[in-house]
Amino acid sequence: MTLGALGRRLNPAPYRLRLLFRGAFLLLIIGAVAMALFLLQQEQQLSYRNYEDGLNKNAAQIAARLRHPAGQLALLNPPQPTAVSEADDSAAPTRLHPLLLPFSALDFDDQSKVQQAIEMAGCMVEYASDGEVCVAIGNNPWAGGFIYVAGSFAAADLVEHQRGDRTLSNAHRVRISVDLRGSHYQWLAPFEASGPVDASGRRGRLTGFADNGSGEFASRPIKDFRGWLWQASQCLEEPLASAPAPCSKRAFFSVRLPVDVLRDALFAGQGRPVWPPADLNRINVHVEVLPPGDGPALLDSASPQATPPFSLNDLAPLLLPGETLRIRKLTREGAADLLTLVGADNTPAPASRLLDRLLRRYLFDRDQAPIETMEVISTQAGRYELALRGDVRTVNKLISVVATRVSWFVVAMLLAILLAWLAMEIGIISRITVLTRRADSVSKTVKESNSLGRLDLSDLRGADELGVLAGCLSDLLQRVQEDVDREHIRAEQEKDMWHAVGHEIMSPLQSLMALHGEGDNGSRRYIERMQRAVRVLYGSASPSEAFQSTNLQLEILDLGSFLKQVADNASCIGIDSVVFDDADEKVLVRANEHSLEDVVTHILVNAERYRSRGTPIRIQLGINDGSAAIAITNQGPHIAEDLIDKIFEYGVSDPADRSNRNNRGQGLFVAKTYMAKMAGTVTALNVADGVSFVLSLPRAGS
Repeated sequence: MTLGALGRRLNPAPYRLRLLFRGAFLLLIIGAVAMALFLLQQEQQLSYRNYEDGLNKNAAQIAARLRHPAGQLALLNPPQPTAVSEADDSAAPTRLHPLLLPFSALDFDDQSKVQQAIEMAGCMVEYASDGEVCVAIGNNPWAGGFIYVAGSFAAADLVEHQRGDRTLSNAHRVRISVDLRGSHYQWLAPFEASGPVDASGRRGRLTGFADNGSGEFASRPIKDFRGWLWQASQCLEEPLASAPAPCSKRAFFSVRLPVDVLRDALFAGQGRPVWPPADLNRINVHVEVLPPGDGPALLDSASPQATPPFSLNDLAPLLLPGETLRIRKLTREGAADLLTLVGADNTPAPASRLLDRLLRRYLFDRDQAPIETMEVISTQAGRYELALRGDVRTVNKLISVVATRVSWFVVAMLLAILLAWLAMEIGIISRITVLTRRADSVSKTVKESNSLGRLDLSDLRGADELGVLAGCLSDLLQRVQEDVDREHIRAEQEKDMWHAVGHEIMSPLQSLMALHGEGDNGSRRYIERMQRAVRVLYGSASPSEAFQSTNLQLEILDLGSFLKQVADNASCIGIDSVVFDDADEKVLVRANEHSLEDVVTHILVNAERYRSRGTPIRIQLGINDGSAAIAITNQGPHIAEDLIDKIFEYGVSDPADRSNRNNRGQGLFVAKTYMAKMAGTVTALNVADGVSFVLSLPRAGS
């Protein structure tokens, strides 16, 4: 393959429309994918900012909740593994453990103060029997080693115990047992009214007796056991008028339990006592409120399915997947970890794991710093640090799930684009390619053999636009082929005519040469020019081909004497007032005398046609950088600017002189052709008052 053929094959111009068409579909595909990626990236950044804002708000809410007394209670009583496992088992009996209150002690003698304290602290354990119990200790060890038990239950009018009655089962009573460090304590406290029933309800003391479990009680109550019971006067529900019956009323009790083991441990050592006890979560307390007689308990703390108070474990549902909440207690020695919670990962897995891996590798920002916020909570029992750490991977997982859903729409869009592309590629582009290839083969055939050849487009014909175009092109090429064949026949006929004309003209010219045989006869030069012109045109299919195929014999010519002779003989061809300005020195050039005379004569004829009446035509000879310059100038109209570069082409003439059939636009073409064969040039210039034609020839020997 030649370099020219390779260059034509690599030239993208013939494939421009196909490249444009395919490039448009390719851009659609790239645009669809880029749009999806851009949206996912924007969604990821927006989700990241929303996640960061949500994390900060969540941390603020958790801190506010822990600053509340209920939250402080949870901080003071961090969950233990055993307690967590027991709380998770909903069918197991509820075990009460004393909680460390954010208060130094409870004013158990005052109902309103006790209720306000335990409700604010949130230490109540709620039961299905419309009862609740709080078991706690104060945070001040100097208040004594007491355990506080407070709660409420629903009961009919309380039955009091008569003092001196050895039978305690005839009244409402509270039974409390405590197990700790291998010791067992149990008290039975019957209700003893301290006054008549008034508008506010009924109030009485709970007198505690040691209970050994056998039904026998000490004759004297325990001195340090203190308890009160209050019953409201309002019914919990209105009784039916048709069937009046005793209604249930809310009763509230508050008890202080003296535990000798705890009190002895406070004063056993020297210095500040250890408080709260290290085994606080292993102290088991059982509370029962019994009705008169042997009926079922009105309140039993061992009942299953109890609702425990707020615990730090209850913060876990507030955490999003991957978030970590770390709570530490700040001390002088450093920080001690209390609890670490991790949000449950309930994010659905993406349907496409391959898409998830691609997004993690190329789309998600792997350099994103983890989000972390810190809060410090100050309480009377100390300072606590909350560190909430977010997991950016949670956002990425959510984006992966969204990307998996969006990918189906993107794939459907890409398939639609590809199907449209294939349909147009098969139905249009492939046919256009076949048509272009066949048209290109016709073009090569025309260039190589001057024949159209045969273009078969029968398989591309059809009722659509391209089929109609192919049919029209086939019919047009067939018509052009017929015209080309007729043109070849006409050209052959013209060539035969030129042969005949040349033959008939040459014979009279030979006779004229005989009549003007002397060498100094001026008419002989014109006869020789006529013979030469006939030889040039003889046997050629067209004048332009004849002039271009002429071979000139160059010789040394004295340009000054030649131009003088041409100017003197100009009157013989009807051109008067031709003035020649000779050069100061002799100018020799290599040229063909007859051809150069034809060039000058054609220019003089044009100058004669357009010069102003009565003005001369001036021929000037000069020397310019080793070349001879002949300037032929007339006075008259200028040549149009859009025509000055075209007047030397074959068949180009003055548009204003179309009526002159003898003006074929051939003279200046002959002048340019002959000058080129003599290594010269000819140009036309518009001067101040006319037009100047400049002929340039290299000097002989230069």
